[in-house]
Amino acid sequence: MRSRKVKFLYTLVLGAITLSMNAQEAEKPPKNWFNLDPVENKINGVSTNKAYEYLSGKTSKTVIVAVIDSGIDILHEDLKDVIWVNEDEIPDNGIDDDNNGYVDDIYGWNFIGGKDGTNVDKDSYELTREYKRLSEKYEGKTADDFKKKERAGFEYWQSVKEQFESLREKTIGQLPLLENIDKQLKRFNQLFQAYFETEHVDYTMIDKLSSTDQVILQGQAVLRSIYTVTDKGLTLDSLVYFLGEDLKQMKKQAEFDYNLNFDPRSIVGDDPNRLDDIGYGNNDVIGQNTNNFHGTHVAGIIAAKRGNGIGIDGVANNVRIMALRAVPDGDERDKDVANAIRYAVDNGAQVVNMSFGKGFSPNLDYVYEAIAYAESKGVLLVHAAGNSAANNDESENYPNDYIGRKKNLSNWIEVGASSWGGTEDNYIGSFSNYGKKNVDVFAPGVAINSLAPGDEYEDANGTSMASPVTAGVAALLLSYFPDLEASQLKDIIMKSVRSVNGLKVYQPGTGEEVKFSSLSASGGIINAAEAVKLAESMTLKKKK
Repeated sequence: MRSRKVKFLYTLVLGAITLSMNAQEAEKPPKNWFNLDPVENKINGVSTNKAYEYLSGKTSKTVIVAVIDSGIDILHEDLKDVIWVNEDEIPDNGIDDDNNGYVDDIYGWNFIGGKDGTNVDKDSYELTREYKRLSEKYEGKTADDFKKKERAGFEYWQSVKEQFESLREKTIGQLPLLENIDKQLKRFNQLFQAYFETEHVDYTMIDKLSSTDQVILQGQAVLRSIYTVTDKGLTLDSLVYFLGEDLKQMKKQAEFDYNLNFDPRSIVGDDPNRLDDIGYGNNDVIGQNTNNFHGTHVAGIIAAKRGNGIGIDGVANNVRIMALRAVPDGDERDKDVANAIRYAVDNGAQVVNMSFGKGFSPNLDYVYEAIAYAESKGVLLVHAAGNSAANNDESENYPNDYIGRKKNLSNWIEVGASSWGGTEDNYIGSFSNYGKKNVDVFAPGVAINSLAPGDEYEDANGTSMASPVTAGVAALLLSYFPDLEASQLKDIIMKSVRSVNGLKVYQPGTGEEVKFSSLSASGGIINAAEAVKLAESMTLKKKK
């Protein structure tokens, strides 16, 4: 799911660098654009501010939103006042005061930490773990070695094996070539910076230069070749930067993601086969000595303190964030996801945000049981659709509420990423997954400015950002209309979307021109102001 498929270097440069640059070099919207209004502000936000204008004078109740993610900087200046506190637990006394099975869970729980305080940072892909697990049974065997009813498992393993070996080879096989090109590109960048006496060398300067120096001519030829398959508007130092980022990602994939011998689970110290464990992990929801940017950014979108004059305004104004750490740098494990959902439900969360996903789920039934448990307790689950530019009606993105199900669950919202608008090709994130059946709505997910660890603020792109925008709107609705059920929240959010009036956009992945409405079940972008009006209307009808 997250792997990069590489044919040869120039394809890598074209596919990875150009897309990255397009996302970051394009004209940027206002930092708070996701809260703005399409009519008043001429930008495709979700009308959060307008919703609060409509709600002015009305009272609200505090809503607990669980964020299952990589860890959260709960000390961040713009988040510390909205963190959930388990008031039934006495801090740091080593006792499970509330008898929920988790010792000293003051702010939530870390399912990928050890009892000694250490934490899992990186983990492998689920594809790698699945290949290793199945190989113990099927490696060296043929279909004839199994009875007819057992051959489905063998065929599944063959499919896993083919995918794993292909992707690993593309990663490892390209590393030497990419390292060499990275070295050459840096060399020529320095050369031409000195030649032109500027830090920012562009294609026109390189293409038009005339020289008899063989080194200069060699550099010109190489760079012309690269520019023919990338964006000629990019500066050379930008190419160097993004190629370097790709190289770092590829090295990580080789060392961790596709490494059959890498298994950090010993840090946690649990029995992986005991899915319904209670209490494994630790209470370090920040995730010390790990990268908690993702979870901090997500939490900020939902709940960064509104109106405090610092940082940003999150979507929801009366929430508490329950921090649940279950997502490493790699693929999350089904056991941790399911148990995090159960923890959220049992400890009072009414909305759960899940900005993660993967292509394999070996313990899918256990995750489904947790999803169904949340449904039985009236808890809404909001999930990112994925960043593979894929059709979720045809591909697998776990967890989900549709594979193996006859109908979608009433407490699940699957979210794609929209952009701020202005032209046809930036109404939607070019990376976003979509699906007329299995993606419910779109929400802002491009150039989203939110919190970063250490009281910082950064932009990020992804359906990971669109999901918390939606979770924030759900929490806003529930805060002012607390009698709404999870199914009603979903219904309101989907029925109140902005349909963008038959606008045509370029379908992610294919580039085909399609109607925006064909990319999701609701056909539009969530709109908090209209959702509030619809919720109020439903509430008034109930009272009558």
